[in-house]
Amino acid sequence: MIQSPPAPLARARAFVVDVCTPAGPPVPLCGRSRRRWVRRLPYVIAWPFTALLLPLTAHNLAEAYGLGFGLALSLGIAQTVPLLIAVRRPLIAWAIAFTASLVAAVAALAEPVNGDWPWPWPPTAVIGLLLLMLAVGMRERRPTLVAVWLATGVSGAVLRGLVPERSSTNVWITLFVTGGILMLLAGALRERGDARRALAEQETISEAERARRTLLEERTRIARELHDVVAHHMSVITVQADSAPYRIEGLPEQAREEFGTIAATARESLTEMRRLLGVLRSEDASGAGAGGAERAPQPGVARIPQLVEATVRSGLPVELAMPDPVPDAVPQTVDLSAYRIVQEALSNVVRHAPGADTRVSVSVDEAGTGLVVLVVNTAAADRDAPPVETGGTGHGLIGMRERVRLVGGTLDTGPLDGGGFRVAARLPLAAEPGTEFPTETLTGTTGTEEDSRTA
Repeated sequence: MIQSPPAPLARARAFVVDVCTPAGPPVPLCGRSRRRWVRRLPYVIAWPFTALLLPLTAHNLAEAYGLGFGLALSLGIAQTVPLLIAVRRPLIAWAIAFTASLVAAVAALAEPVNGDWPWPWPPTAVIGLLLLMLAVGMRERRPTLVAVWLATGVSGAVLRGLVPERSSTNVWITLFVTGGILMLLAGALRERGDARRALAEQETISEAERARRTLLEERTRIARELHDVVAHHMSVITVQADSAPYRIEGLPEQAREEFGTIAATARESLTEMRRLLGVLRSEDASGAGAGGAERAPQPGVARIPQLVEATVRSGLPVELAMPDPVPDAVPQTVDLSAYRIVQEALSNVVRHAPGADTRVSVSVDEAGTGLVVLVVNTAAADRDAPPVETGGTGHGLIGMRERVRLVGGTLDTGPLDGGGFRVAARLPLAAEPGTEFPTETLTGTTGTEEDSRTA
């Protein structure tokens, strides 16, 4: 039976593996920037430094440190070419260059001292390692940065302790301190950039969730109001089916049974609808006030004059144009939708364009098949006066669009050229061919709209 290693050894092994594992996919440094020149900057730095340091490193190792040409060239390539690898994999590039620098330092011990060249790190190696440490700081996690920094400092101190007569204190101290500062700054900038990107992503998610919640709330409200309309018709069907055998004489027994079946089916449908409505109302209509509001009669086109009158009393000049008498053959869903559209449009004028001249028009189109609702307001009367609200939640226009889509109509909204806003809706007075109640799920829309009415 194979025994697992002790817990401390396992943790140490896991830590080493974590430190030596590159962070994330091999995305180029600065590859997430929106600016093109920033994305190309790592390549612009890596290629010239590689082309410059490669011949200088090979020449110095051969001439100043006495290494053979082949060995000097191989070590020069191993120390400088990783600069190109560092654009995508900084940790691996640093490990290759650092190992090559250690090999070069040890190989130079077999040769006699030639001049006053610093050891263990030649100047070209110091430049390359500093660039690689900067790249590591821009990509890797804090434990990895500490490990790279300590490896650089400890290796320099050990080599200096083994051969103190050849070592140059200034060189390894410079690499140790400067490399640490570069990694610290690069790591701080990277963490700041990561935090900003995470915040931007969270704001995007929050905005999408807010739009989805707005849509769900409005659809739930429409579903409740639709229940009130449909329940009325179902109740009428039930009463008529129950009373038909008593109102109509001489009905055959089969007809009586058919009317009984119709009444039973209607009652069952009403029960299911009330059960569904109870679920919808359970979260926000538990109080007595809310329940009373739900039981109130639903308004329609006939109550638009009262709505306009109340708006005028609030200080907004509104002109109303609508047929007299009000059309009788208006379906209840269209009747309610027309009232709600006018109500929301006037509320937006009060909030975003106080004092603006507003015109409300309700009419039947020339073909007599549609109810046209038009609400137009000019710019705010006092441009210097601040609006009641400076931003919109999107409830207004989303609710209008859902109501219009429910009855198969059309909606046109948008700002006017001279300032102000326009809301125009056409609601069919009868079900048009192909018009169906929307069947997609409630999560099918994620768009948001601002109902700003500033001039």
